[in-house]
Amino acid sequence: MDDNNRGKNDYSDFFSEDKSKERKDQDKQEQKSEYYSYGSFKPTEPIKETEYTSYSSSRGHSTEVEINKPNEISVYNAEQKDVPNNEYNGSEWTYSTRKKRSSFKGMFAAFMAGVVVVGGLMFASDKMNLFSSETPLSGQPSVPSNVIPANGSENQASITFQNRPDNIADIVEQASPAVVKIETYNTKNNSNNRNDDIFRYFFGDDYNSTPNGPQASGLGSGFIFDQEGYILTNEHVVSGADEIYVELEGYENKFEAELLGSSYDLDLAVLKIEGSESFPTLEIGDSDQLRVGDWVTAIGNPVGFDHSVSVGVLSANEREISIPDSQGTRTYEHLLQTDASINPGNSGGPLINLNGEVIGINTAVSTDAQGIGFAIPTSTIDEVLDNLKNNVSIPKPYIGVGLYDIDDEVQQALNLKDKDGVLITQVERPSPASRAGIKPNDVIIELNGEPINNANDLINKVKEMNIGESVNLTVIREGKTYETAVTIGDKNAK
Repeated sequence: MDDNNRGKNDYSDFFSEDKSKERKDQDKQEQKSEYYSYGSFKPTEPIKETEYTSYSSSRGHSTEVEINKPNEISVYNAEQKDVPNNEYNGSEWTYSTRKKRSSFKGMFAAFMAGVVVVGGLMFASDKMNLFSSETPLSGQPSVPSNVIPANGSENQASITFQNRPDNIADIVEQASPAVVKIETYNTKNNSNNRNDDIFRYFFGDDYNSTPNGPQASGLGSGFIFDQEGYILTNEHVVSGADEIYVELEGYENKFEAELLGSSYDLDLAVLKIEGSESFPTLEIGDSDQLRVGDWVTAIGNPVGFDHSVSVGVLSANEREISIPDSQGTRTYEHLLQTDASINPGNSGGPLINLNGEVIGINTAVSTDAQGIGFAIPTSTIDEVLDNLKNNVSIPKPYIGVGLYDIDDEVQQALNLKDKDGVLITQVERPSPASRAGIKPNDVIIELNGEPINNANDLINKVKEMNIGESVNLTVIREGKTYETAVTIGDKNAK
């Protein structure tokens, strides 16, 4: 997260929620405004005729330029005295307009000469293989036209430019049968209907509801990763649903799906459908092997258009975003960024590499720009897929405290020498922190001897710890420094 947002970060997803920081949230609501324009420049006033004008060069210098009026054009008077052809009449030359008669023999001779020259050149090129790719004219190895040496130097590496891959259609044909459409329904009225949820609006999984019977509450995508009918999708696609139905390409009827396991923090869920035969699957690849600029393909059901395909590249990796919803705030880490078009309904669908392997799950899109979509990488999925499939809780390390970044006011109130560390605003009971004697207004400055600069620093370090592992915290309390041992707990096991 950006360190410029000190004091306004929401850490309730990892630690206890601190309501005292709300007074800071209202001081930083202004956003930077930008705009773009297009079109040619048009002056508001007509340019006046003058003998001199000025222009500005690209370097910013202004130069005065003289504008010369065109010379007056002499008009030929038909009543002028006749002057012999090609003679000077005192003011101008006159020329005869009579064409000379061309010689047929001269034209024929020129034609035959051209035939002889062209024929000779063709004969020579055929004998010497001047235009053959097998023997270059210079005697040097030929260089493909799509390879450009950097700066023309033979000692520098060459860059090969490739056209757009021509196997996209093959990838889509192979992958589409395993991509599914997911519809969710609620059988009772719910004041927290996801159609009114800002999180749902961000992800765009809105879907029309029917007045009678189960109400359609969501629409998303997913893919089958196991032939027995195991489907991977986003947790926000199926969260709160009473009924889940899945549509497969080539199947006439919908399948009712069972939610096996899900993770709110990772925004992942696994569903299970039953069938009389094996289902088509997609292979999960290695997102760590993907390079920025590699081609990717997204398949899903944007705004209800089944099995829509978009193509782009990996724009960046290791992106981090936070999205609030009615349950808290999801903090996504290590996301893939792509310019492949991702729209409402794409959530949970696969992002595929040129080998036809899934390297990410399309999850979110920026509403402030075009061509900025995000996908959860398979490196994150691999670590928890078995737990989700077997409905095993995914461990979440925590210590059970509320955090606040130290600002000028906190530094002055607690008489701290600098702003390093993080302020403890509240302590859960029971929790690992309460059992270790941590109290509100303590300032944690070190974990296992490593300095803590802010709240995010402590959060990331605790996440790296194992459940049950003991760590040493260095704490400032009332101007004195203490050390205490804390045993990392599992928040999901409470």
